[in-house]
Amino acid sequence: FMGYVLPWGQMSFWGATVITNLLSAIPYIGTTLVEWIWGGFSVDKATLTRFFAFHFILPFIIAALVMIHLLFLHETGSNNPSGIPSDSDKIPFHPYYTIKDLLGF
Repeated sequence: FMGYVLPWGQMSFWGATVITNLLSAIPYIGTTLVEWIWGGFSVDKATLTRFFAFHFILPFIIAALVMIHLLFLHETGSNNPSGIPSDSDKIPFHPYYTIKDLLGF
């Protein structure tokens, strides 16, 4: 294996092809699944391009949603449905590590 790097676009196109082939291999319902996921009865250039576009943009959408999720967790904190105080035995971050660094531990 000498190494073969696909650019993001080719990788998405390859992913769309692999997913289609895997779905079409399912007995009895494979053809129906392929037609459903492509949104039509023909897998040609237009539908392949559409599926490629979704496959290309989906990781960016997921990354954006993760960032928004982390932003809201940072701003509002997480919920605590059990009602147990979550900071009762917590050592404050800044003083603990400042003293630890000053003492050389």
